[in-house]
Amino acid sequence: MSAPTKAFVILAGEGVTVRGPAGGPTTIKVRAEDTGGTFAILENLIVPGEGPPLHVHGGEDEMWYILEGHFRLRVDERILDAQAGSFVFVPRGTAHCLQNVSDAPARLMVMFSPAGMERFFEEHAALPAGPVDPAAYLEIARRNGMQVIGPPLAQSDPLSESDQRGSALPAV
Repeated sequence: MSAPTKAFVILAGEGVTVRGPAGGPTTIKVRAEDTGGTFAILENLIVPGEGPPLHVHGGEDEMWYILEGHFRLRVDERILDAQAGSFVFVPRGTAHCLQNVSDAPARLMVMFSPAGMERFFEEHAALPAGPVDPAAYLEIARRNGMQVIGPPLAQSDPLSESDQRGSALPAV
């Protein structure tokens, strides 16, 4: 891993957009190749009621900056709500997931350090459209250093049954 050698700017609307795993597009704004592997940044649009299953990254810290909407978060055993303007830091090895509890699509910037998790989103986008094959999802996660350890909040949130709209992502 080496630091980037040149400054760069990614303008609004730039990046590579792929089909995201949480019901909306993911735009890869900054890749490992752009930063010498130090970090990657993605913008996720997450549809109401959706979010990833509970998981752990063994090698990456993950950061979220909420751009629009309202999310319920689980970080280890803590469950909390965060709205636009909130920042969340999730150290590597920490169980986490989130769910869009807004009535409209919500957006967040996601940063991984070091970079590399953007490959998970690219590989997921290459799966056939339609319902996610749980075995394929788990294999892509494994290849990218992510361990799925529980269901999405849509299936496990003890705080509110009204926000449990169901999830297209695999439960374990």
